[in-house]
Amino acid sequence: MKKLLFLFYVLLIFSCDEKETDATALTLDKVEIGDIQINLTGTISENLPFDRPITLGFSLPIDPSTAANSIFLLENNQAVDISISFNSGNKNVVIFPVGILKTNTEYTISISGGIKGTNNSTFAGKEIKFKTNAGDLQILSLVFENSEQTKTGKTVNVPLNFSLNIDFSGPVHQQSLISATKITGASVPNLQFAFSDNDKKVTITSSALLNDLTKFTFEISNALKGAEGQGFAGVKKEFFTSHRPDNAFPVISEEELLTKVQEQTFRYFWDFAHPNSGMARERNTSGNLVTSGGTGFGLMAILVGIERGFITRQQGIERIVKITDFLGQADRFHGAWAHWMDGNTGKVIPFSAKDNGGDLVETGLLVQGLLTVKAYLNPGIHSENSLTEKIDVLWRGVEWDWYTRGGQDILYWHWSPEFGWDMNLPIRGYNESLIVYVLGAASPTHPIDLSVYEKGWANNGAMRNGKMFYQIPLPLGYDFGGPLFFAHYSFLGLDPRNLSDQYANYWIQNVNHSRINQAHAISNPLGFAGYSESSWGLTASDNHLGYNAHSPTNDLGVISPTAALSSFPYTPTESMKALQFFYYKMGEKLWGQYGFYDAFNISEQWYADSYLAIDQGPIIIMIENHRSGLLWDLFMKDQEVRAGLDKLGFKY
Repeated sequence: MKKLLFLFYVLLIFSCDEKETDATALTLDKVEIGDIQINLTGTISENLPFDRPITLGFSLPIDPSTAANSIFLLENNQAVDISISFNSGNKNVVIFPVGILKTNTEYTISISGGIKGTNNSTFAGKEIKFKTNAGDLQILSLVFENSEQTKTGKTVNVPLNFSLNIDFSGPVHQQSLISATKITGASVPNLQFAFSDNDKKVTITSSALLNDLTKFTFEISNALKGAEGQGFAGVKKEFFTSHRPDNAFPVISEEELLTKVQEQTFRYFWDFAHPNSGMARERNTSGNLVTSGGTGFGLMAILVGIERGFITRQQGIERIVKITDFLGQADRFHGAWAHWMDGNTGKVIPFSAKDNGGDLVETGLLVQGLLTVKAYLNPGIHSENSLTEKIDVLWRGVEWDWYTRGGQDILYWHWSPEFGWDMNLPIRGYNESLIVYVLGAASPTHPIDLSVYEKGWANNGAMRNGKMFYQIPLPLGYDFGGPLFFAHYSFLGLDPRNLSDQYANYWIQNVNHSRINQAHAISNPLGFAGYSESSWGLTASDNHLGYNAHSPTNDLGVISPTAALSSFPYTPTESMKALQFFYYKMGEKLWGQYGFYDAFNISEQWYADSYLAIDQGPIIIMIENHRSGLLWDLFMKDQEVRAGLDKLGFKY
């Protein structure tokens, strides 16, 4: 009986030992990289993928809390960043290296004894070695030194003496890289190659400077081979160079530069004026086509020309007489002039199919110029007094009230004897047309009522904005302010410095509109090349597709010099930065016979060769208002204008 009891006791002990042994029997059954199983013995497994997860298959479910501090992936005893997950009921631990592993490199999977099964089973610890295959060559990094990336990934502002650093996943065959590499673009010099790190790194430079502000394409073709014959898929990358480090023209003082820009731009209105009428041509390719609004700008530019000594007073007065005589016999439509006219005959040239009559906004811009001239003239000089009378007749002949279209509380832009009101475009704020309502209220012969301003232009206050853009408040108008000419055209003569009404302070409006415009170029949300704190200005101008009213909400990558330069009174520091950049850094790309060309788009590698009267005029005039306040002071002397402002409730 004792023998039987002893035998039972022994069997019980062995049974307990067997259960205890089972509880600790956690083993590693397999390791796979991708779908390739690797050797678990001491022999290293080679030629394995470098871009696949690693799966560890255990005999029992793993306690997840013990895995993170027990499983490591090592390269030369240095830990590789990994993340882990579990599947198959926690029997499989999946290792995900952060990024891809290096090619042709030995790694060690180290599993310590700290890993436990969910039933507290233990593991003896194990190391498994493997080596990745050579694989196709990969570019690990490609960086132009001292360049910038836009928000959309464009590489911009690459130095002209560029240095391009490329890290490959493995050694390259030097000659094949040299043969497979090229840069395409304008006047590309020879490339130079410097290899390092066992031919895994290369620095590419050029034997001479690249062209400034130019788009290039860097390319390595699939002809590149690794040192061991690995293939390469090829790579292509566009980049844009920075501006030139030197200056295109000799440096002069800021005042001298302002005068130079005014004088060169003045030539558009003086040298290029229509020979018969003296009127401003619409653009430098317009032939006999002249523009009424642009001529209003030209009249004010002539006053600047006289005061700055570009022409004599007598020359200026003679030209103005020629213009006013032409306007007196040109087509008019209830007193309003057409947008375009023939400079020889004064007959309307249709601006569009049904726009062959009066244009009240263009007329307003013209009359602004005429009244500024009138205030400049000396009534004590017979010839000038006679000119004053001519201007007064022209001014009194504009039937502003007719353009209320039968007494409505709003002004309309167009009327044609052939098409009537078919254009059907009310002049509603906020845009460039405030001057039309001021002059309409000021008219001694055909005035408009206050209600036309309040209900029409101001839309009963709906033209207010009041939101913040780039942390800058905008009192009126479209979000982000719209094209910047809104801050210029009506304020060439109308002085915004102390101008306010129930809707806004117009100095704050124009300053903040200009600041928002520059802030947009600095932010550059669409990632265009060529935008910066010194290269800014979105407004209506020519572009690579034709013509458009560019603004932060209609951004095509086009910068128009007139935008920043005509904002000199509002943003003198920011505008001077733009002026110096356009003149010294862009040079002859942008500077020509009549000052700065109309616009440019570095992303599209497009530069205008055009000049427009309505873009050149505000440059001269607003720079002068910044320097002396000349045109503002003259226009605001007009007692009828002041009466009109009073009528509309303005403080000035």
